[in-house]
Amino acid sequence: MAHHFPELTLPQMLRQHARATPGRIAILQKDFGIWNPVSWRDYYERACDSGHGFVALGLGPKGHVAVLSENRVEWVLAQLGAGIVGAVTIGVYPTSPANEVAYVLEHSDSEIVVCEDQEQLDKVIEVRERLPKLRRIVVIETKGLRKYPADLVISYQGLEELGRAHRREHPGLAEERLAAQTLADIALMIYTSGSTGKPKGAMLSYGNIRAQAIAFADRLGLDAATTHLSYLPLCHVAEQMTTTMGPIYLGSQIAFGESISTVQEDLREVAPSMFLGVPRIWEKLHSSIYIRMLEAGGWRRGLFDWACRVCEPFAETPRAKRTIGQRLTFGLCYLLVFRALQNYVGLRRARIAMTGAAPISPKIVRFFRTIGIPLIEVYGATESSGIALGQTRERLVPGSVGSPVKGVEARIGDQGELLLRGDTVFAGYYKNAEATAAALREGWLHTGDVVEMDEVGEFRIVDRLKDIMITAGGKNLSPSEIENTVKSSPYIKECIVIGEGRKYVSALIQIDFETVAKWAEEHGIAYTNFRNLAENPAVRDLIDAEIRTANGQLAKVANIRRFHLLTKELDHDDDEVTATMKVRRANIHQKYAAEIEELYAPAR
Repeated sequence: MAHHFPELTLPQMLRQHARATPGRIAILQKDFGIWNPVSWRDYYERACDSGHGFVALGLGPKGHVAVLSENRVEWVLAQLGAGIVGAVTIGVYPTSPANEVAYVLEHSDSEIVVCEDQEQLDKVIEVRERLPKLRRIVVIETKGLRKYPADLVISYQGLEELGRAHRREHPGLAEERLAAQTLADIALMIYTSGSTGKPKGAMLSYGNIRAQAIAFADRLGLDAATTHLSYLPLCHVAEQMTTTMGPIYLGSQIAFGESISTVQEDLREVAPSMFLGVPRIWEKLHSSIYIRMLEAGGWRRGLFDWACRVCEPFAETPRAKRTIGQRLTFGLCYLLVFRALQNYVGLRRARIAMTGAAPISPKIVRFFRTIGIPLIEVYGATESSGIALGQTRERLVPGSVGSPVKGVEARIGDQGELLLRGDTVFAGYYKNAEATAAALREGWLHTGDVVEMDEVGEFRIVDRLKDIMITAGGKNLSPSEIENTVKSSPYIKECIVIGEGRKYVSALIQIDFETVAKWAEEHGIAYTNFRNLAENPAVRDLIDAEIRTANGQLAKVANIRRFHLLTKELDHDDDEVTATMKVRRANIHQKYAAEIEELYAPAR
């Protein structure tokens, strides 16, 4: 499918859809159990009101607006509204503690911040003295807001009303600013939740966004009829790609669910044609199907096991290349088992599903392909405005992330590092010339990821360059390969591999509470809480067996010889994982130093 998107910026494209198809539905927003439609006309008009509102609050032409909220219609209205009046949007993770919020708001020079509710507002108020540039705070949900100073806090509804009045006084402002906008202008700043050091603000231009929309729509075969449920954080480049970049160029529809906790239910109701999941989501869906099968037991469980067993051998064979026998086998399994499972996870109508943002176990990917969900692996970075490499449904090579997308060139540099070039490559880091110079050299983006390429030009991600471990015996190991092999067990949620400069590999393991609890109940094992369950000798034996299974799939040198079971969940608030659930290795190594030393103590 060749996409020839006009050379327009994102806000200019929004205006174009509002003019060409004003009545078509652009957004569905679920409130109190009801899906409310927003047409392309409403989307543009409300974005204009929002933008005018920002100007009325004193925002300058290239000013900065931050958004601190879960995904909802106001998120994109604020973003496009800021865009219409020539301002830049910055997303902040709603899960971030106050000190992280303060860092991003201060570093990004944000003048206005849009908060979801009182909880987010309080974080901003708490760190207000660190934010000299902050003029106003706009709050979407106004429950409990009477006690805040009116000269500082305004409701989102109030912002839109202010904007409408401002539009009447300055009727030509939006048109004027849109006419002046070019593809070289900065649209978004996305703060990368680095697992080391302070987050950096990656600047994406409208040209970057347009190039990504072309690449993304082309690789996934999307069109105006595509539907998508937006639930991953919009301050992350992957969700920007699927919620704003793709849909605003294609004119396709997005849906915002009730909240992050109702994703599975919302998926069943929307039944989107496209779905993006990070590995943690796929692991969770896999676990929930597994639990469901454990509960069903008996012949149902037997039928499920049989269907998976007979369909797995051709799971990676594209539909068009399957034999008659394979098609009949799959058809039967679909009717008996898979159709119900696809409905259960809400992906029966998905024409394409993606996993990206972090490495995933090939076993998990194969499972979803086996049950008939068209899952492809993609690779991207904030600095490449979204996906840079991706598989196609026609060529499913296990463990590969495919070939470069349209408009992107890729090559392998020193130490096997992946280098990228093209219009999707970002404009640089805000107020950080040093980091920009390190990332962008002679037009090539240095990704920091080690890759291998096969004979047909498909890439496999080995690991982060800085995470590759060298054992005491001088062997190079990829921790993420070991970790993902282990995490394909439904009983294991997190695995952090230790091995740098050590004689053998060991690991810190966090159990998957739900699945292990289910297993314990089935085996008549009593427990009171997470810690109590993790410390149970029978659970230790269960995990030991799972690790042995994983070791069987790994090279001898990569085998986990000893492990320690964590007695609590890793937490963003405790600085153990980032907002996107990436493990902060250095912090964990420090925090669990005693436990790690114990893993290398001589056996007693």
